[in-house]
Amino acid sequence: MTALHTRTLGSTGPQVSPLGLGCMGMSALYGESDRSESIATIHAALDAGITLLDTGDFYGMGHNELLINEALRTAPAAAREQALTSVKFGALRTVEGGFTGYDGRPAAVKNFAAYSLQRLGLDHIDIYRIARIDPDVPIEETVGAIAELVEAGHVRHIGLSEVGAETIRRAAAVAPVSDLQIEYSLISRSIEAEILPACRELGIGVTAYGVLSRGLISGHFSRDRQLAPGDFRSMSPRFQEENLQHNLDLVEALRKIAEQKGATVAQTAIAWVLARGTDIVPLVGARRRDRLTEALGALDVRLDTADLAAIEEAVPAGAAAGNRYPDSQMAHLDSER
Repeated sequence: MTALHTRTLGSTGPQVSPLGLGCMGMSALYGESDRSESIATIHAALDAGITLLDTGDFYGMGHNELLINEALRTAPAAAREQALTSVKFGALRTVEGGFTGYDGRPAAVKNFAAYSLQRLGLDHIDIYRIARIDPDVPIEETVGAIAELVEAGHVRHIGLSEVGAETIRRAAAVAPVSDLQIEYSLISRSIEAEILPACRELGIGVTAYGVLSRGLISGHFSRDRQLAPGDFRSMSPRFQEENLQHNLDLVEALRKIAEQKGATVAQTAIAWVLARGTDIVPLVGARRRDRLTEALGALDVRLDTADLAAIEEAVPAGAAAGNRYPDSQMAHLDSER
């Protein structure tokens, strides 16, 4: 097992690897996945020194937690002992797979946690967070319930997900918060105005998901690609017709810089997020070992001042066409209000 340099999630959170593995795509939203390859990818991540595994209890309605359970049970003991779990909860689903809202009531929080612990086969969750705030339940009540789980030993740290600066402050006034999980990439930079400064003021880390914008800025997405049935990107504004063509033009501009660095587009995009601060831990959503290997290569990419300026010129803040989610999902994002 490789030892990587670590980053600390906020002033109260755990030390983690500089990259985390986002496991969602192994169970949901990107079409069919290969179970054996998914488990092999988790094993490869652990062997490479990645310690943070990110999931949600609603990813495949429990499938993802069971997958992580199997991967951890079959991993070498040393790797298993180093693994940390970050779990999102609260999303309400239908049998058909639809989303019907979020539940942040204290009793629901504890119920969700009990089921997650059972599926994961663990005696505690390292970081626990509601995926989207419940508009009918004050964040203080939801965070207070997680704090009680911390006191009982079922959870180690409290996290937040996709919330704005005001909500961050209200949550942090209840109990210590380790990190905010939020989308952050070259083409999703809205957190820089208020949210990231609030986190830094309060000593809260950031786990950044969508660092490759769901493959859009990975360098692997072609203009004529046909998405598989069940792939939610078919409804994503950034992947629609004119928007897609515009956004892939940005990727080509980034590719020129990447080639000059002897890196891939994906590695350069991940390295850019890594360079935004040691309080930020990018989550890479690799579903295959080859994509994981590529992502790990970002740790060897060093971006100097000139590189960062060139990237900024190629892909300026706000340059992307289209929102990061459809309007119906954007409405659930406290971070975008």
